[in-house]
Amino acid sequence: MDRTFYAHLASHSLDGQELDQAACGRILSDSSLELLPLLDAAYQVRRHYFGQEVRVHILNNAQNGHCPEDCHYCAQAKSSKADIEEYGMKSDDEMLKEARTAYGKGASCYCMVFAGRGASQARIDRLKRVLAQIKSEFPGKEICVSTGFVTNEGAVELKRAGLDRLNHNLNTSEAHYPNICTTHTFADRLATLLAAKNAGLKVCSGMIVGMGEGHADIIDVARRLRHLKAESIPVNILVPIEGNVLSADSAGRLTPDFILRVLCMFRFLNPTAEIRIAAGRELHLRSMEVMALYPANSLFLQGYLNAKGTTNARTLQMIKDAGFSIKSEIDLNELLEQQQVPHQDLARDGKAVLKTLTELRPAI
Repeated sequence: MDRTFYAHLASHSLDGQELDQAACGRILSDSSLELLPLLDAAYQVRRHYFGQEVRVHILNNAQNGHCPEDCHYCAQAKSSKADIEEYGMKSDDEMLKEARTAYGKGASCYCMVFAGRGASQARIDRLKRVLAQIKSEFPGKEICVSTGFVTNEGAVELKRAGLDRLNHNLNTSEAHYPNICTTHTFADRLATLLAAKNAGLKVCSGMIVGMGEGHADIIDVARRLRHLKAESIPVNILVPIEGNVLSADSAGRLTPDFILRVLCMFRFLNPTAEIRIAAGRELHLRSMEVMALYPANSLFLQGYLNAKGTTNARTLQMIKDAGFSIKSEIDLNELLEQQQVPHQDLARDGKAVLKTLTELRPAI
């Protein structure tokens, strides 16, 4: 087997060169490219910048539902009929307690996600107070917030209050965006990311694979994030939630092989970024899930916004079994000893299983 092309991918990425459209397209579509050498090439880049370390993130769904946007993939959207547990913004104390729990379970970054179109001044003021409380107790830990559109002034205020990262996913390409949302534009999302960059915040932004996009759309997002110098890139795969506009059929015939190719391409184009294999990894990668850790160096623990993930024990054991470590002051073996391993269904009849109110609000 001629390994020239695989070596070319790794060397160009490590040299900081951007792969051209043809090379990116070949990664996604050329069946003559073998998966294991491709993963190995991506792993050379991942190992150079991140070694064997996996960064664990835990999401806090700090406000659920009541969103005026119609993002077709989202269970909180006004266009969704999903049977979710809706509630207003959690109390300061509840968010602080969940931060303690997240860091205690090995998370290197605590992520608070708020539904709604954007961050009003009242929400900014509230967030500043919560950020100050968390930072006073955990000064060396990272905090990421996702709160819709943020102005230049709002981003500066959050940065001064101690925020490390602002999450705002591009989700898909500019060309495909009108097919997944009509209440705002791709340009609106881009403006929030630029506001975060200008304020000195780290940018967390990624995409959702499986929303009817083409290969060119996936390549476009990966390149956009490279040009934005996004520090953190979550790669989600559409989670089919009953009641959403986008269903299981929307994802088409996504295979573990294709998803792993997508992750490799993101790694080659964004060599220094934290690439996170995010929502949908368990459902779509199935028995190949562990292979995602070779191009990606990050994942979520405890599921996603409204959909369940696999158990903490299973995820941590997968990391350990593959010979990786985690970025945490707590030893991986110690974390595993703390875990209980109840049976947990992720999907029934091909549809995601939603979290209960107890799982969404463990601090009350």
